Amino acid sequence: LEPADNMILFRSAVKQIAHRHGYHATFMCRPKLPNVFASGWHLHQSIVSRDSGENAFMAKDGGEVLSAFGRHYLGGLLKHARASAVFTTPTINGYKRYRSYSLAPDRAIWGRDNRGVMVRVLGGPDDPATRLENRIGEPAANPYLYMTSQILSGLDGVDRALDPGPSADTPYETQAALLPKTLREAVFALRDDPFFREALGAE
Repeated sequence: LEPADNMILFRSAVKQIAHRHGYHATFMCRPKLPNVFASGWHLHQSIVSRDSGENAFMAKDGGEVLSAFGRHYLGGLLKHARASAVFTTPTINGYKRYRSYSLAPDRAIWGRDNRGVMVRVLGGPDDPATRLENRIGEPAANPYLYMTSQILSGLDGVDRALDPGPSADTPYETQAALLPKTLREAVFALRDDPFFREALGAE
C-alpha cells in the first residue's frame, strides 16, 4: 500500500512545515471558517493484471462501461458503503459533506461523470485508464483503513457477483441506501454489518 505511505508522509510534512512557519495545517473536512467549503478525499481505484498489464475494469466492447469484474467490484463498494463509512470518514465534520445538491454524495449510487454520485465511473470500453472514483472519503481518514475497506468491499462484490444496478442520472433523487448522516450512525452501520468484523476481526 505505497499510496497510503505517501499520504501519511505528505500530511506529516505539510503539518511540520506549516508549524515551522507559525501556522497550523489541518486536513479537517469542513473547518468552521468563513467562505471555506468542504473537502473530500476521492479515491481512484483500478486493478491491473500483474501478468498481462491489462486493466481488469476495462470493458472490451461498446456495450458496457465496465467489464463484468469491474461491475461486480463496484457492486461491492455500494453494498458496503454504509458500513465502510467509519473507515472512509472517521470524523464528526466529515459527515457534514453528505448533503443533497452539494457536489458530494448523500447515497450509495454510481454514475458516469456525475459529481453528485458516490462512485464515478471514468473511462469506458477499450480505455486502459478506466477506473472508479469513490467520492465518499475525507482527507483526515487513515489511508490504510480507507484503502483496505475499499479493497475488501470490492473483492466481496466480485466473489458474490454483486450487481451495482443502473447508473444514476439524478443522484439526489434516485432511490438508494442513504449514507450515514453522523459518525454515530456510521458506527451503528458498521456494527450491524458483519462483513468487516469477519474480514478484519472483531477488535
